[in-house]
Amino acid sequence: MATQAKQLPVLVAGGGIGGLAAALALVRQGFEVKVFEQAPQIGEIGAGMQLGPNAFWAFDALGVGEAARSRAVYIDEMVMTDAIDEYTIGRVPTGEAFRQRFGNPYAVIHRADAHGSLLEGVQASDRVSFHTATRVERIEQDAHGVTVFDQHGQAHRGLALIGADGVKSVVRQQFVGDPARVTGHVVYRAVVDKADFPEDLRWNAASLWAGPNCHLVHYPLRGGEQYNVVVTFHSREQEEWGVRDGSKEEVESYFQGICPKARRLIELPKSWKRWATADRDPIERWSFGRVTLLGDAAHPTTQYMAQGACMAIEDAVTLGEALRVHGGDFDKALDLYQRSRIARTARILLSSREMGRIYHAKGVERLVRNDLWRGRSPERFYDAVEWLYGWRVENCLATH
Repeated sequence: MATQAKQLPVLVAGGGIGGLAAALALVRQGFEVKVFEQAPQIGEIGAGMQLGPNAFWAFDALGVGEAARSRAVYIDEMVMTDAIDEYTIGRVPTGEAFRQRFGNPYAVIHRADAHGSLLEGVQASDRVSFHTATRVERIEQDAHGVTVFDQHGQAHRGLALIGADGVKSVVRQQFVGDPARVTGHVVYRAVVDKADFPEDLRWNAASLWAGPNCHLVHYPLRGGEQYNVVVTFHSREQEEWGVRDGSKEEVESYFQGICPKARRLIELPKSWKRWATADRDPIERWSFGRVTLLGDAAHPTTQYMAQGACMAIEDAVTLGEALRVHGGDFDKALDLYQRSRIARTARILLSSREMGRIYHAKGVERLVRNDLWRGRSPERFYDAVEWLYGWRVENCLATH
């Protein structure tokens, strides 16, 4: 590697799942890394998240597969039920046949546990330094690297900058400047102890109740000692993108027509976090000289495909692979990285919008939705998600 590469670190904006995954991928290619995180400490808020087989391939490639596996809960199936009449719309078994097909399980995990697995991997390296309470404000670059200025006016010099600074990315704002698309869909998330969770809903499944303009999700976490509860609805208010504490009264007001079994879920949490969601339209370019975007900064999506964090980890692995095949040449690697990721992540983003429509169908659309997967075999479900779960490290780079 060139002397220049040894002298300067690679800068990463953001210490979330995408940022830590990027740091790990870069370290594995021999780089020093500086991570900037605007929060006062490195950590992760949120509740549960889902891990498809593709996420486990990516965790393995970053050397933290074992840690993530030890903290995950392996579910038996994914189930979608009509929240009005309890009709089973679709059931996808994720047992042995699923693992044989995709080489890995389907699992759920607490976000903090996924983040912690990556953080342990980063901390095991002496090549990553953290700058907390540090916000990237402005970026300048030349032929040899980038200079990042933080909120105190301090300059940080690096070989390249990976903008993994989330849905409200400052890096994206400087280089793309496109507006967010506020969906009007509000997500409430909470974690409930097993003792407080109804026995007849303690399914070892990623369970979704689809209702008119709303849906509910629940699944076990942390060895089944807790349950993740997520409810989503179309807001009556003019929403602005952001997170705040939620109120039980607001949630209850949106779930009037659904069956008592599903409705019980919204009575359980003692406190809720409220996310007003947004995404952005896909873009055809997210590498600009020595600066590139990763994770939510590159392709912020709604939650309906349960793939946001998985895509960020895939991004990081693909970035590392692009650097490997180009011998650490950032100019070539960042171009290959974006060409390898843009179509796939745009497909996730656009599919997620469509799944939101399917989940929230009402009237005749609801009847069509309920008819959609009637009698479909597990193998046909697996065929339908092959494009998503068939991702592998060895096939992650664009070939043209």
